[in-house]
Amino acid sequence: MRVANLAGRLVLVRDGRAVDVEQASGGRFGADPQAVYAEWDAFTAWAADADLPPGEEFDQARLGAPVPAPRQLVAVGLNYRDHAAESGFAVPEGLPPVFTKFVSALSGPVTEVVLPEGGHTDWEVELVAVIGRTARNVAEADAWDHVAGLTVGQDLSERVAQLAGPAPQFSLGKSLPGFAPTGPWVVTPDEFADRDDLELGAAINGEEVQKGRTRDLVFPVPTLIARLSKVITLLPGDLLFTGTPAGVGLGRDPQRWLAPGDELVSHVEGIGELRQSFVSA
Repeated sequence: MRVANLAGRLVLVRDGRAVDVEQASGGRFGADPQAVYAEWDAFTAWAADADLPPGEEFDQARLGAPVPAPRQLVAVGLNYRDHAAESGFAVPEGLPPVFTKFVSALSGPVTEVVLPEGGHTDWEVELVAVIGRTARNVAEADAWDHVAGLTVGQDLSERVAQLAGPAPQFSLGKSLPGFAPTGPWVVTPDEFADRDDLELGAAINGEEVQKGRTRDLVFPVPTLIARLSKVITLLPGDLLFTGTPAGVGLGRDPQRWLAPGDELVSHVEGIGELRQSFVSA
């Protein structure tokens, strides 16, 4: 099942067509794309048996962030060994670095992003897990039961702001407007042949700059949920950015940054792609 936000309304995407959930359910479920995660079990049970209309064709540029207003957006760093190495850090133990991207940075899959003046804006393609059930002290073996679905994310990062000052400003440097594009939709875990082994990658102007597989995560999705839920309570509709593989601009020699006119395309196997274009401030 694919769940999306089409012009601010909750839709199911089937065969490239969008079915409006509020209309198809006779008002049982509302139009708010965020609210459905509070009723996720009831919603998936309805969707599994519903006699849905054929839906309408749509332009992906009309899609918003599939989870537009999470209460928590948790992001994980150094969760691929090759990315830890290119960043000059040891592979973390126990828990990798955890930070947040503020919700105001969220955007949909096809966007134009304004580059900050004097900045060094970097790219980080990521698999993003959407929480579907409250998770507190969850056992690793049960963690997938708390995931509503998976989507594609870009952890765009302004490295000057992120690394400035006496202490790094990770969250601020990663939360400028449009710096958390997500989408194009949320795909439920049952749709994947192997939800723990998905290819992900990114390209700038057609040049591949990142390629990896989620089987290489140091802390896979179930481990992250189990360990995080011992510290914080993960809530329905929260987003978990799981980390990026090697190939970011910061780790290159010479270093490379996104520039006006660039197009960044990010993908995760079995989900789809994001497409960001960049303009000067």
